Amino acid sequence: MRRVRFGMVVLALAATAVAAGTEKVAFPEGYATDFMRYAVVDRTDRKIARFMYISPAAWDAAAAGAPLPDGTVIVMEDHKVRMAGEDAMVTDSRGGLIPTDEVTNLFVMEKRTGWGTEYDEAKRNGEWEYAWFKPDGTRSDRTMDGCFECHKAQEAEDFTFTAFAEVAAQK
Repeated sequence: MRRVRFGMVVLALAATAVAAGTEKVAFPEGYATDFMRYAVVDRTDRKIARFMYISPAAWDAAAAGAPLPDGTVIVMEDHKVRMAGEDAMVTDSRGGLIPTDEVTNLFVMEKRTGWGTEYDEAKRNGEWEYAWFKPDGTRSDRTMDGCFECHKAQEAEDFTFTAFAEVAAQK
């Protein structure tokens, strides 16, 4: 009987672990056409250009100075950049990297009421969760700890780096 109870406890804990984190975030089908692409961020250190997309209701809320609402989805789509040789990246007339059509990774952050409660305060990013997808939409098995660590410092901007900055720049 104890083994059965122990097994049930282990299964319950495993189910809780699956419900937490990356598995909550679904691949945002149609984001490239249904969302707003609001920024392109050059990452010369990684030889990529990042296309930033946001759900329309979230963009409208940020533009109005309101907090990002429940259901906000932000997609960061990594593109290879045009290269001139092995190490030299090709730039445009303004010095920006020239992205190719080849997508290498998609990172998604999604905000839902009640999300994040399973994390301790040292890790928690409000009600945000993160997921990493391959270009075909399959989920990467990599950990999202780096996202939590990096975004933690952005608490004043609702744990985002670009959303509010880009809205302010376009006003």
